Amino acid sequence: MKFLKESKIVLVLLFLCLPFAVHAAGDQPTSSEQFNWDPVMNAIIQVESEGNTRAVSGNSVGAMQITPVLVAECNNILKSRKSKKRYSLKDRFNLAKSKEMFLLMQSVYNVENNIEKAIRSWNGGIRYSIRGTQRYYKKVMSHLSNQN
Repeated sequence: MKFLKESKIVLVLLFLCLPFAVHAAGDQPTSSEQFNWDPVMNAIIQVESEGNTRAVSGNSVGAMQITPVLVAECNNILKSRKSKKRYSLKDRFNLAKSKEMFLLMQSVYNVENNIEKAIRSWNGGIRYSIRGTQRYYKKVMSHLSNQN
């Protein structure tokens, strides 16, 4: 009988604490959400499309020139996080959704919020080379420095 009473107490305590644990885990922003990526995204947008949300260059489209591979990777990340949200290829033309995809990629592949890494990987992919992304990096940094 004593075991049953102790079990009930443990269950009541768990029941009372569960909402706090769920709230704390679910509402904690990732480091990429806390970091202000707006200046970097705006500089990338200027280099990629000069702000044209309808821009098309091969498989890359929208203001941030997003490829189908990046959309697929974002959807894989969302799936692994058990999110029901998914991006479509059409979302690449939507500036807000393009920025969401950028932030999602940073939250996984750039948790240290390294600006150089963000810029180079946006151009050269997650396995970018310094040499292959140098021109792009310099262009984005030029736009970034002109924002201040």
